[in-house]
Amino acid sequence: MKVKTLEALAKSGALRGRRVLIRSDLNAPHDAEGRITNEARLVASVPAIRMALDAGAAVMVTSHRGRPTEGQFTPEDSLAGIARRMGELLGCEMPLIADWVDGVKVEPGHVVMLENCRCNVGEKKCDEALSKKYAALCDVFVNDAFGTAHRAQASTVGVARYAEVACAGPLMAAEIDALTKAVEEAAHPLVAIVGGSKVSTKLTILSNLAEKVDQLIVGGGILNTFLLAAGKPVGKSLCEPDLIDECRRVLDILAKKGASLPMPVDVVVAKAFAEDAEHRVADVDDVREDEMILDVGPKTAAMLGDLLRNAGTIVWNGPVGVFEMAPYAEGTKALADAIAEATERGAFSIAGGGDTVAAVSKFGVADRVSYISTGGGAFLEFLEGKKLPAVAILEERA
Repeated sequence: MKVKTLEALAKSGALRGRRVLIRSDLNAPHDAEGRITNEARLVASVPAIRMALDAGAAVMVTSHRGRPTEGQFTPEDSLAGIARRMGELLGCEMPLIADWVDGVKVEPGHVVMLENCRCNVGEKKCDEALSKKYAALCDVFVNDAFGTAHRAQASTVGVARYAEVACAGPLMAAEIDALTKAVEEAAHPLVAIVGGSKVSTKLTILSNLAEKVDQLIVGGGILNTFLLAAGKPVGKSLCEPDLIDECRRVLDILAKKGASLPMPVDVVVAKAFAEDAEHRVADVDDVREDEMILDVGPKTAAMLGDLLRNAGTIVWNGPVGVFEMAPYAEGTKALADAIAEATERGAFSIAGGGDTVAAVSKFGVADRVSYISTGGGAFLEFLEGKKLPAVAILEERA
């Protein structure tokens, strides 16, 4: 993907004295008292702002928070706490500006936070008039919010269409580069791991990746449905019998291109969905009617680990078991360790999705994975083969 970047503009001196509007993703979780409970998105957004400030720009930053009703601003929608914390992270004052659509005053070398953009009427529908007002605020628009790249809204797509210059911030550019390297320009063997509770939520991803990968590893309830499609007993496991034909269609796509979906030889089963439930390792053909599959077994984990260690590229979206519970975490841990080892040997690995990022953190491999996507829904839609509107407009403007 070819886009202009904030980094290139900063290095060229093109930002000095210019008005720069940065769309960040600062939608951080808060507790009941309004305290920020996870600063990952804030920390990830600092480099773009610092880059623009250091280049001598007058900087405006906006973001969404939550799901406000347009035109009906409430205190819960405010970015006040986020502006305060961002100022601390940047080491400078970051005033919060309300009612900013019709004009903002900010001097070069200074930064302001523009109140929650999703409160503006016309934001979600990418209203043309609103988009043009956003564009009039700046000389350079920077999209650094990859997590919203799948949404065609005024602050992600509309402003990029009408701004004098539209470019990608460092976080957005890194996501684009990593995803392109992982899927469109992958070194083979390309192995994808897709876990989750339901085939129905990942069907498009499975079908798209089946066209590209050499091996497709599935886990969780998705695996149970594939086992059912293969005629294996799954007891009372979570599965979707009505999607057996779709699973077989994915297997057909893989078979036609000489790729495979490795089936487990053993699984961890329990009689109840609980950490203290009676559980055992069972042969994949020996799952009883009163048992549910909650993880892959040790033999399967070893087999999948060997496969991953020999990969050239690994795309990881979803655990293979209920890793939050100790008895059913070993399969995901084994895969995490194998991915880390493959990466250290030179493979390119990318992990994305909430559960996946949580697993990466839990098993201590964050610094041994090539790239951890912050994208959420945008990451998933890229894996589905969809064109991300906010990326497409940056390519068009480039």
